[in-house]
Amino acid sequence: MSELITADLVDLDLSADTKEAAARSLAERMVAAGRVTDLDGFLADVAAREAQMPTGLDGGIGIPHCRSAHVTEPTLAFGRSAAGIDFGAADGPADLIFLIAAPAGGDADHLSILSTLARHLMDAEFTGALRSADDPERAAALVRGDESAEADEPAAPTTGEPATSETGEPATPDVSKPATSDAGKPATSATGEPAAPAPHAAAETDEPAAAEAGAPAAENETATGATAPAVAPFRIVAVTSCPTGIAHTYMAAESLTKAGETAGVELVVETQGSAGFTRLDPAVIAAADGVIFAHDVEVRDRDRFAGKPVVDVGVKAGINRPAELIAEVREKAARGEVGTPATRSDAPMDRGAEDQDGFGTRLRKWLMTGVSYMVPFVAAGGLLMALAFAIGGYEINKAPSVAEHFIWTDTSSWAALLFQVGNVAFTFLVPVLAGFIAYGMADRPGLVPGFVGGSIALTINAGFLGGLIAGLLAGAVVMAIQRVRVPAPLRGIMPVVVIPLISSAVVGFLMFLVIGKPIAALQKALTDWLSGLTGANAVILGVILGLMMCFDLGGPLNKVAYAFAVGGLANPNDGSLKVMAAAMAAGMVPPLAMALATTVRGKLFTKAERENGKAAWVLGASFITEGAIPFAAGDPLRVIPASMAGGAVTGALSMAFGCTLRAPHGGIFVVPLIGQPLLYLVAIVAGVAVSTALVVVLKGLRKSGTEQGAPAAAEDAEQPAAESRQEPVAV
Repeated sequence: MSELITADLVDLDLSADTKEAAARSLAERMVAAGRVTDLDGFLADVAAREAQMPTGLDGGIGIPHCRSAHVTEPTLAFGRSAAGIDFGAADGPADLIFLIAAPAGGDADHLSILSTLARHLMDAEFTGALRSADDPERAAALVRGDESAEADEPAAPTTGEPATSETGEPATPDVSKPATSDAGKPATSATGEPAAPAPHAAAETDEPAAAEAGAPAAENETATGATAPAVAPFRIVAVTSCPTGIAHTYMAAESLTKAGETAGVELVVETQGSAGFTRLDPAVIAAADGVIFAHDVEVRDRDRFAGKPVVDVGVKAGINRPAELIAEVREKAARGEVGTPATRSDAPMDRGAEDQDGFGTRLRKWLMTGVSYMVPFVAAGGLLMALAFAIGGYEINKAPSVAEHFIWTDTSSWAALLFQVGNVAFTFLVPVLAGFIAYGMADRPGLVPGFVGGSIALTINAGFLGGLIAGLLAGAVVMAIQRVRVPAPLRGIMPVVVIPLISSAVVGFLMFLVIGKPIAALQKALTDWLSGLTGANAVILGVILGLMMCFDLGGPLNKVAYAFAVGGLANPNDGSLKVMAAAMAAGMVPPLAMALATTVRGKLFTKAERENGKAAWVLGASFITEGAIPFAAGDPLRVIPASMAGGAVTGALSMAFGCTLRAPHGGIFVVPLIGQPLLYLVAIVAGVAVSTALVVVLKGLRKSGTEQGAPAAAEDAEQPAAESRQEPVAV
């Protein structure tokens, strides 16, 4: 396997002025080195990761990264920008850019090296050496940790012990290793990290902690140097994780570890990242006085930390303000705050939420959790059923069970098989929606009552609305039960026995006897209304669906509209099939319009946007609305309104033409399954034309204003920095 980084993957004069352009420039080096097979596909994965959370860090560092099927082996490219590039960090642009590419099934050894690099980025000596490197080979050697690179580094300001021979880490700059990490060897086994520095328990070392300047060593030691603490040190266990588990996970761990040293506490971190997940020793958790969760994905096995004061924040808080988190958990311990591990909510979708997030924000996240888990069932079941209709005709839904009647040489039997498998997958839509809404609210204990409530919604014909209400009810009931303080001996059976038992009984009672029938009546009224939509009413609904599908390009409103359309396919009728057709048609408009605009007026777009426009053709044709995100992130005030206008036109025309659709996905590839297919294509073309014209006009006006108000740069220049740094819309 090749080295992680070579001189060919280093650009010490990175000229890009946007993060998209920087990623493209560095990715092109990866392609030239044979490390990336599809440039546009890889960049789409990078952009998707960036949309989850900005990758800029304080200190002038940008670390765009992702896992991608287009990466052949773990690779790192480094660029140094003189002007700085905005990666969303609070303290300003980044001048050191690291593009980290991991294959979809990356091996643990190389991912450990990536995690080690992430730790080194927290050290000023390492970043300073990179800023002063005068040739690419030197910079690559620094990142790799070659001995030749380390030899030129300043001596590490630690305890004066031999540098890195005992770390066990592949990268050798001694920047991730604290001053006392070699002294207190018994603590090493408590980390639970395969390639992490030793835990930084200053009070357990045989030498005074250099990091705690001004703290007299003799206070906790005998005359002979033997440890004799008068008071046990404060102990903290922490868990860090991020969506890809490559960079932020380990940077947060290192930041917390160093802050723990400075604060004089014992702090042991469990990194739940791509390089492996080794649980903390139960004895270490039991002895801990407090817990810090710095994460953006679900903490695995978090029940281990029950009964202790907890600070629960996003992973970037662990990187940027570790001292505050340590102080906060100490204050909670002093006040005697103990209970369940979550300080706000056990919701996986709340992991990165701030304390000031309102109920509406959290409600949206909970609903999005359910929808995101439901979509794969929609795609699998809906497309199988659509294919069955294409092969066997619309009467295939009346075919007998293939378990009892199947003829291997009969096409109709195969069509019936596809339909019945797809139908089974479709029956999971409402239970999965309800179960994972509850999961988003209350973690794994919410799954059982959520699935039970969703199944009851199907039983009483409460449908999609019933599933939504059942999921919210289940999550609320579990959250209420979790707030009840129980004796320590009973805590072990709470998530396995008590919570599922009580919550399922409560949700079942409410769904069957209290609110289920009113919801079922409302669902029936809605279904009847959809079935009877004609004329102006249908057009108005089409406009609303189009606006929602195009407002946030795959975000919450888009998903709500899509889920509403898909919910009607569970009990299809003419009205619900029209809604599905309008939703899909409108969702195809934004990426197709941006692709067309970059083709007809390329000078209005940056080079990166023109490249993204090529991929947007395929994404739009496949009904992947997210293909327009790179354009909206750079220029939301022009792209979003133009997209919404085109989506509204397409939705209205689709409803007016009476187009229907039985498939929940597929774009132009399921046109044969569409009622009125030619008119359906006309509706899409009309919407694309409107959006294209509007975005060209709006961008043209902006460019004219720029040229009149200031001396023009090159006509085909990239977007001005102020324009490219606009905050992206919520997607």
